[in-house]
Amino acid sequence: MTASALPGPGRYSIYTGRVTNWPLLVAFGAALMVPLLSLGGLSHGNWLAPAGPAIPLLAAAAVLLVIVLTGLRVRTAAGPNGVSVHCGAFGRPRRTYRLDEIERAEVIDLRPSLWRLSLGFWWTPRHTYFTLRTGPALRLTLRTGRSVTITVPDPHAAAATVHEAKSA
Repeated sequence: MTASALPGPGRYSIYTGRVTNWPLLVAFGAALMVPLLSLGGLSHGNWLAPAGPAIPLLAAAAVLLVIVLTGLRVRTAAGPNGVSVHCGAFGRPRRTYRLDEIERAEVIDLRPSLWRLSLGFWWTPRHTYFTLRTGPALRLTLRTGRSVTITVPDPHAAAATVHEAKSA
């Protein structure tokens, strides 16, 4: 995580941060892999038979690979070009919100509820979530009315960087 202020006219602060959530990866992987591995262990026949263990075990490996590549980390950069968000090992999905799209940047406290556990990349008609943990997070309210919630290591510094860039 960096937040740097460079003195002088025409210079801006830039915030970068990355959040990785290994416990979430382990929990999702276990929740998805245990049933598939049980199916593989209960199967009868040789490895490649339709009732064999190869298909459930390959499905378990594919599920784990997808979780590792897409849901492991969130990288964020905020500055005079707006806010950029990159997820996963290869930076996909990714999204950039320009400063003229952002109406407000604020720090909120993400709390799980009975009806909503917004962890991972979620999209609804009114909200987008790039979150890997509960606690303080950066929320952008766009001029369209859509809200974007992003997990960052220091949401106060990220919000201050967006406010500074918008006021310049």
